[in-house]
Amino acid sequence: MVEVQLAGRGIRDRRVLDAMAEVPRERFVESGFEEFAYEDCALPIANAQTISQPYIVALMSEADELKPADKVLEVGTGSGYAAAVASRLAGTVHTVERHGHLARIAAKRLAALGYDNCIVHTGDGTRGLPQEAPFDAILVAAGGPTVPDVLKAQLAVGGRLVMPVGDLEGEQSLLRVTRLSETQYAEETFGAVRFVPLIGQHGWAEDGTRSASNHVPGRTRFRSLPEMIGAAIEPLPDFEDPTFGRFLDRFAQSRVVLLGEATHGTSEFYQARAAITRHLIEKHGFKIVAVEADWPDAAAVDRYVRQRTSRGTRERPFERFPTWMWRNKDVAAFVEWMRKHNDAKTASERAGFYGLDIYNLRSSIAAVLAYLNEVDPDAAAVARERYGCLTPWQREPSTYGRAVLTEGYRKCEAEILRQCQDILKKELDYAANDPDSFLDAAQNARLITAAERYYRIMYYGGAESWNLRDTHMFETLGHILDAQGPRSKAVVWAHNSHIGVNRLANLTPHRRPILTPLCGGVCW
Repeated sequence: MVEVQLAGRGIRDRRVLDAMAEVPRERFVESGFEEFAYEDCALPIANAQTISQPYIVALMSEADELKPADKVLEVGTGSGYAAAVASRLAGTVHTVERHGHLARIAAKRLAALGYDNCIVHTGDGTRGLPQEAPFDAILVAAGGPTVPDVLKAQLAVGGRLVMPVGDLEGEQSLLRVTRLSETQYAEETFGAVRFVPLIGQHGWAEDGTRSASNHVPGRTRFRSLPEMIGAAIEPLPDFEDPTFGRFLDRFAQSRVVLLGEATHGTSEFYQARAAITRHLIEKHGFKIVAVEADWPDAAAVDRYVRQRTSRGTRERPFERFPTWMWRNKDVAAFVEWMRKHNDAKTASERAGFYGLDIYNLRSSIAAVLAYLNEVDPDAAAVARERYGCLTPWQREPSTYGRAVLTEGYRKCEAEILRQCQDILKKELDYAANDPDSFLDAAQNARLITAAERYYRIMYYGGAESWNLRDTHMFETLGHILDAQGPRSKAVVWAHNSHIGVNRLANLTPHRRPILTPLCGGVCW
């Protein structure tokens, strides 16, 4: 969590990173959520509140520049996690929670962990704690319409206040207010965020309106999630209607369009997804359909739709769970449409079908060996020997992790990585006459390397295997886009859990995708 999700995303303060590493987040989540404690996401707690995602806690702590002697006020104790982190950075932390139940639980957690420089108060945090003021730093863990003047007044000169501010129906911004003198303040922003509402005398009222002391005419009351969904949805015509899919014309210039789904889908969902994808291919020049499926299985479909020569194994694709996700009439109809669409196109203009996933180790090994047998038999012999350490586990790779505990299998990772590197080093020689076949072989080699690590890590459990899988899918999409050229555009089919949380700040603008989550069988 610390190295990948925090330091990897730009948190630089070593004291903050050390504090985040020290505080056991699993002690602050609700029972049943412990396994998700170190995922970079908010988690629900009692009273319709949340424990903030680790990155946000680290960002706010870093922005508030907490020092060892500081006296800190936190508004919105919640689970007590952020207060615990602040207690490792500052001298004293006063934290205020309006829900008595949450305040009592947080106080017990903090005491049990020995964080005795944390004092938990129950009350309206928007009023602050004037009896304890002034504070060197204030952290507000809920979003308000403005920064309350009463909180600014409780800052010491030179003190910092960090708080999310914005309309409940729109985007919030994380602000830092620094008190320069008795009457002057400086303000900075740290980007867009989303927090639960700051309820209290100087925040929002329980019904979502501004409290009397903060009311500004024209502000609307807070709307529930179903109300906001109802206001945002757009009705779609029938699947066969020529206008179906036109709502995506607004994304015609985007390089990547992500079509998410909440489940493995229904027939209606598959038809809608296919109709949208057909429209983007026909009308806007998208040539890549990248799906949450194993590369070698999707490659068999790609060879069919792009009318490429078949190479490799005679195994039937999509025999691994969930077979029914791909072996159904709606997917078959889309595949036939792609084949027919490509009939009138030159080879370079044809739309392709690609898999992003990591699982089919056996078929990927067979595909690499088949390719090398044809283009470089000597290299094929070397590859066959290197992949030999995986032979016993090709059909049941989930058992591989236990095997590598023994000395005989520990060198397998290095041999497989060396094989992938050897193929990539020979790109100029191998790809000269058939770049598509080289891409197929190279990606299978990458998959084998990633899968070996995935199954080894999966044996121990935890989030790293999931992160490795998502990273592999993201990088695979990048390889496909690069292979198809700078003007290539892709439609991605995957679960919301893979594409619904986009942290894409490192992407250049022309590669930042548009997210269009659909709800398979849920929102129809």
